[in-house]
Amino acid sequence: MSILSGPGPLRDMSINTLVNTVGTGLWYAGSALFLTRSAGIPATSVGMGLTIAGFVGVLASLPAGALADRRDPGRLRALVQAGQAVTAAAYILVHEFPVFLVVATLDSLLTAASLTVRAALVASLAGPAHRVRFFAELRVVANIGIGAGSLLATTALAADTRPAYLALALTRSVLFLTSAVMHIRLPRLTPPADTPESPARRWADVLGDRPYLSVTTVSAALYAHRVVLLLIVPLWTVNRTAAPPALVSVLLAVNSTMSVLFTIRASRGVDTAPDAARTMRRSGLALATAMLIYSLSGNTPAGFTVVLLLTGTMVCTVGELLHASASAGLAYSLAPSDAMGRYQGLNTFTHGTVEAAAPALLTLLLLEGGPLGWPALAILFTAAALVTPALTRWACATRTN
Repeated sequence: MSILSGPGPLRDMSINTLVNTVGTGLWYAGSALFLTRSAGIPATSVGMGLTIAGFVGVLASLPAGALADRRDPGRLRALVQAGQAVTAAAYILVHEFPVFLVVATLDSLLTAASLTVRAALVASLAGPAHRVRFFAELRVVANIGIGAGSLLATTALAADTRPAYLALALTRSVLFLTSAVMHIRLPRLTPPADTPESPARRWADVLGDRPYLSVTTVSAALYAHRVVLLLIVPLWTVNRTAAPPALVSVLLAVNSTMSVLFTIRASRGVDTAPDAARTMRRSGLALATAMLIYSLSGNTPAGFTVVLLLTGTMVCTVGELLHASASAGLAYSLAPSDAMGRYQGLNTFTHGTVEAAAPALLTLLLLEGGPLGWPALAILFTAAALVTPALTRWACATRTN
C-alpha cells in the first residue's frame, strides 16, 4: 500500500496532511518572532502562556475521542480544522498577554482535538491491516510539509516587518481552511453501532481500563524524547558543550532527514500488540543509550563533542521512529473497535500531558541537575522499555475483542 499511488481516500488524506502541515511548519519557524517582535508579547510571557495553553489544550483529547466514536471522523475533522483556521487568523488580533493566552489556548485545544480525530480517521480509512503503516506514511508526509513550511517562513523572518508576520499567520489560516474543505471529499464513515450503555459509563470503562492506561502511560514517558531533541539538545549544545552553535541546525537536519527516510521502515512488524511491545522495548533502550551518549558530550574537546552529539542524535532518532510506530501499534491494537475514538483520545491525552510538562521538568533535570541528569533519564527510559512487554501481556489478557 502506498499513499501516493493512485486515487482514493488514503491519497486524499495524505494531500490534506501535506497542506495543513505546511501551515504547521510556518508557525513552528515563525511563531516566536511573530509573538515577540510583531505582537509585542515579552518572551517570558510567551513561554508561560504556551505552557498554560498546552496543559489546558490536552483536555480536548477526551471529548474529541468520544465525538469521533459517534460521528463521521472525516466530517468532524473538517469542522475542527475550520476552527483552527479561525484561530490561526485570530493571532493578528494579539497585542496583549490576556488575548494571546485565550487564542493560544483555543489553538492548543483544537490541535489536541485534531490529533485525536485524525487517529480515529486513520483507523477507519485504513483498517486493522494497514493503519500503522498508513500512520507512518502520514508522518513522512507531515515531516515534508513541516520542512517546506519552515523554509517558506524564512521570507517573513527575513523581512521582519508587521505585514510579513501578518501574512505568515493568515497563510497558515488559509492552509487550515483548505485542508478542512478537502476533508469533505473523503468518503462518509459510519461510526460503530451505539450500545445501550450511557456515554458516561463508556467513559468510565475507558478511564478505568488500567491495563491500557498503564501501557499508554509508559509510552507517554518515552515520548519525552520529543522535548529532548527539540528543546534540550539545542540548549545543551549551545550552553553546556564546546560544540559550535551552528551544529544545532545540523542536528535537527539529521533528525528530519532520518525521519523522512526511515519512518516507514520502522513501522514494519508492529501490527499486533506483542510485536509493538517488543518494538517499544527496543525504542526505550535506544533512547536510553542516546541519553548516555549525550551525557558524555559536556566535557570533551570540540571535535569529539561534535561526534558525540551527532551519534547521540542518530541513536535518539532511531528510538523516536521505533517509538512512534510502536505507540501507534499499541494504541490501535489494544483499543476496542467500538470505542476507537475514546481510546485514541486517552492516548493523545497522556502523551500531550507529558509534552506539556516535559520542557520545565527536563530543563531542570538535564540543564540544572548536574552530572546525574542524563543517566537518570536513561534509567527512566530503560525501565519503561523493560516493563512494556509485561504490561502489554496484561492488557491483551483483558481484551474482549
